[in-house]
Amino acid sequence: MLSAPATAIRFKRLLLTGAAGNLGKVLRPRLKAYCDVLRVSHRRDFGPAGAGEEVVLAELSDRAQVLRLFEGVDAVVHMGGVSTEQPWEDILAGNIVGLVNVYEAARQHKVKRIVFASSNHVTGFYRQDQVISPQDPVRPDGFYGLSKAFGENLAQLYWDRHGLETVSLRIGSSFPEPKDRRMLSTWMSFDDTERLVAAALGAPLVGHTIIYGMSDNASVWWDNTSARHIGYRPQDSSEPFRATVEARQQTIDPHSRTAQFQGGAFVEQGYYD
Repeated sequence: MLSAPATAIRFKRLLLTGAAGNLGKVLRPRLKAYCDVLRVSHRRDFGPAGAGEEVVLAELSDRAQVLRLFEGVDAVVHMGGVSTEQPWEDILAGNIVGLVNVYEAARQHKVKRIVFASSNHVTGFYRQDQVISPQDPVRPDGFYGLSKAFGENLAQLYWDRHGLETVSLRIGSSFPEPKDRRMLSTWMSFDDTERLVAAALGAPLVGHTIIYGMSDNASVWWDNTSARHIGYRPQDSSEPFRATVEARQQTIDPHSRTAQFQGGAFVEQGYYD
């Protein structure tokens, strides 16, 4: 776990949604270094508040609950919502209706900035032999990726119309270590995840910026040149894991859609089965 530098931006009250989710659990202890009070939220009970924390339960699809959740908040790290390919009704409630509620609550409570957990699955139907940037057109690989593309468009609308800043993080694969060959390109360490979120919170001017979340891997599909102003500089790499991963996954079927497209298994999951 990193320690916040002395010059890091500090908020009076920072909100972390989805605090009981996979990345929420990782970020929860780390974000306390960037605020006086960390408000943590999830849809269901996930235990008591720790030191320097407030726990507020909220269902994202319930506008009244989200409005209460945002009272007194300076900035938001929004990790809440559906994070995998699921039935459309669940994605609609959490990632579409829920996100509109998040942005309306942020607007009404004059929140300064949102760090939005988007996904690499916004562009999952680009091929693995292509290198793309946040400025390329979206090519979602399912309803989940489509919902994150909606979220990025919503963030752009609220910047253009209301001046609410967002950094949309197209998160790759944030795990303790890469699990397969695909993740040698998409992996982001937990320390680099913290670095990315801290940079997104602390950059002086972001408007609406989209940035891919990845470590300093040797093989990459994403070019973050257009987001250099965020100041994210990854310090870890998947390369130390390469020999182990390649020994575990010695062959790849080049005709498999999961091997052809950046979205991996997501291109074959979900509503079109």
